[in-house]
Amino acid sequence: MSMFKSLLLAGAMVMTPAHAYAAPKEAPIAEAVDVAMPAESEAEPDSEQALADAKAKMQKEIDQAIALIEKIFEVDKLPPVDPAQLALAQQTTNALIPAGSIEKMLDNMYGKLFRAFMDQTSSMSDLMLSIKTGVDSEKIAALDATSKTAIADMFDPHRKEREDQINKVIKPLISEALGDLEPPMRDGLARAYARKFSAQQLGDLNAFLATPTGQAYGAEWMSLQADPEVMIAMVKAVPPLINKFIDRGPELEGQLKDLPKEKAMSDLTDAELAKLAKLMKVDVKTLKKNRDMWNDDMTTDATAVDAVDAAGDAADAAADAADAAAAAADAAGDYDEAYDRSNWSAADLQKVEDLEAEADKASSAAYDAEQEAVANARKRLKPST
Repeated sequence: MSMFKSLLLAGAMVMTPAHAYAAPKEAPIAEAVDVAMPAESEAEPDSEQALADAKAKMQKEIDQAIALIEKIFEVDKLPPVDPAQLALAQQTTNALIPAGSIEKMLDNMYGKLFRAFMDQTSSMSDLMLSIKTGVDSEKIAALDATSKTAIADMFDPHRKEREDQINKVIKPLISEALGDLEPPMRDGLARAYARKFSAQQLGDLNAFLATPTGQAYGAEWMSLQADPEVMIAMVKAVPPLINKFIDRGPELEGQLKDLPKEKAMSDLTDAELAKLAKLMKVDVKTLKKNRDMWNDDMTTDATAVDAVDAAGDAADAAADAADAAAAAADAAGDYDEAYDRSNWSAADLQKVEDLEAEADKASSAAYDAEQEAVANARKRLKPST
């Protein structure tokens, strides 16, 4: 995940109202666990023990995620960072992430969205007044501001104090949390810069960031990533991107079809089986047995498919014959009695009965072949003891 996406995720979590994280008042749905815990040891949802358990669980999951990322990117194989190089990079990242940078960037995006959401859900909004009174929101929207204020005062005369209280309580917490993100971000970015850029390049960057223009850039570059112009441009770029894959679908499909298919055991020669047995350190006889079983099963399965197809063809032919007989009787103006076979001609009756017998025979053969294929598959899939 890019640094920008990480910031967006962190911002989304931070900007969520505090009550969203509050412990539920009712016990959560029970989950099956491997080790049964006695009822008296279970902590209440809002107890200190429950909160401690939740924190421990979160930390464990974070540690697992870190270990996975380190494994994927082979962090343990990276060479050590030169201390002098790291010092130059730290100077760079201090200039690129001055205090308050993350809050400024997130407020540029989520702040406006959060304020718009608060405006729409406040007791003064047309939507909330419509919900409270049952009056259509369009009629409420047509009212003047004085009337709306008077209506809102009837329901919540302390709404302004309530909104101020939310901002007073939540805003400092958001600022504190975002401020806590900055030091580890500077540290991680500094180590990345120290590996990516030479001492000369870092010196040039630091010289630029020390200038008035560089200081202005360092103060704004992060928040500019959440600028409305950037976000709108990215959203507009999505349809052409998707259309490109859609338009090139047939071409890509044709190119992928040219690739050779993956081999199965049944495709391997004796020489290839011998090589495979050596690589896997198993007896070649075992592999040959498995290959031959695959071949037998494929033959049986093919026979079953052919039998099913034949049964289907016979059934279709019988249905067509019956339809033809019914159509002939219908044309004679006696639709209901046409289904009575005693009214059919000898030729039509014989044709239908022959096809039905053939369909029954083919269906029975298909069933027998299917059962044989299933039995062979069970033998092949049965774990060796």
